[in-house]
Amino acid sequence: MAAKTPTKTLARTWLARFLVLAVFAVNLYCVLSFVFTPERSLDAFELVGVPGTVAIQGIGIAFLMWNVTYPLVVFNPCKHRVLFMVVLAQQVIGLVGESVIYLTLPAGHQVLGESIMRFIVFDAAGLILLTLGFLLTLKRFSKRPAP
Repeated sequence: MAAKTPTKTLARTWLARFLVLAVFAVNLYCVLSFVFTPERSLDAFELVGVPGTVAIQGIGIAFLMWNVTYPLVVFNPCKHRVLFMVVLAQQVIGLVGESVIYLTLPAGHQVLGESIMRFIVFDAAGLILLTLGFLLTLKRFSKRPAP
């Protein structure tokens, strides 16, 4: 007979799921927007025409590839802790990479800079939410005796 999981541990697990799911949902919104309505983002990225549309759709596909790790973490963040760490690493890479691009952007690209800054803010917020979710899954925070 399996031991009953304490209510506090269940609550922490569900909160972790919710935090990961929130970031995942916004990421999927970006995927859908970039893939199905890329023309809305052309000006923000200083792109034009078919090449710009295809580039934005490609970013959408890259977003989708990046997010393939999320569903298992949402399903069971405690069991898939290593995958959760991969999600955190992906978020850090995105945040650092976007920050470097922003900081090295030549003058005269204010609209592009503002677009990149939106990604930086989103990824920083996502990193905070994901980190909180990850911390909620750690046993040392659940006050459960070690098996």
